[in-house]
Amino acid sequence: MKTLGVVAFGLTLASPAFAQTADSRQTHYQIGVMERVLEGAVEHGAALIRDRLQAIAPDAPAQLLILDMPRVRGFRLDAYGVFFDVEVPSLNGTLTWSLRTLDQNDLGLQSALNTLRARLDPADMDLQQALKRVELQVRPAAPAPAVAPVSTVSPTLPNVRRATGAAASAPNRGVTAASVAPAAAPQDRILDNPNAAYRAEVVQALVDAMLDFSGALSIGPDEWMTIAARSSQDRPRIGPADNDAQTVMIRLRGADLAAFRAGQMSRNDVIGRIEKRVF
Repeated sequence: MKTLGVVAFGLTLASPAFAQTADSRQTHYQIGVMERVLEGAVEHGAALIRDRLQAIAPDAPAQLLILDMPRVRGFRLDAYGVFFDVEVPSLNGTLTWSLRTLDQNDLGLQSALNTLRARLDPADMDLQQALKRVELQVRPAAPAPAVAPVSTVSPTLPNVRRATGAAASAPNRGVTAASVAPAAAPQDRILDNPNAAYRAEVVQALVDAMLDFSGALSIGPDEWMTIAARSSQDRPRIGPADNDAQTVMIRLRGADLAAFRAGQMSRNDVIGRIEKRVF
């Protein structure tokens, strides 16, 4: 009986320790899951930047824009909440610097010429010819396409008269230069500040991940979820270093996260509650 009592007393003491170990293991697992989610969010922001760059410069090796992988480490801090340190890989400074130089020397001017052509009256041959001369100074003319041989069979005279009369008698249905010329597509100015564009895409992806996938972390109403995103600070071999590197810290209180998940707060409203600091 004495031995049985000692065993029972030992199990009683071990039960809280066992429960605490199980809780710690579950917490560690949930934080690890969120680490992978945040890594995926950074990769998603990088993919959006690659797509924007590919749209501007189709021949650019966009797959070389970001050469490293994101790294995320999460921690649970007593009486505070959860904290995630996100290391965001830097842009390939050599590639973005080269594309920016090409855009300033050529691509930007060609885009301006395309915009000007879209706004000109197609019937104003003098302006069209002047614009063509300017474009030839920018880049040589492309080889003329092969012309298909013209048929030697002439149309009959009545057919020619009938077609000519139809064209002459067709009423003017209000076709103007504005309706004929295509509207100029808005240009993506990502090359003006590629680092700022990259940072904005990554921060937005991290915010979305915070709102959509943090439910399993069990953050208390008075606790915080904080994400600190910082650049890895790789110096390019060619071109200037990224002196604009910043650490962006975003955090949201657990009560606001709970209200959003319960449908008591809209997405726009909870985004407005997110605190953001830039260091």
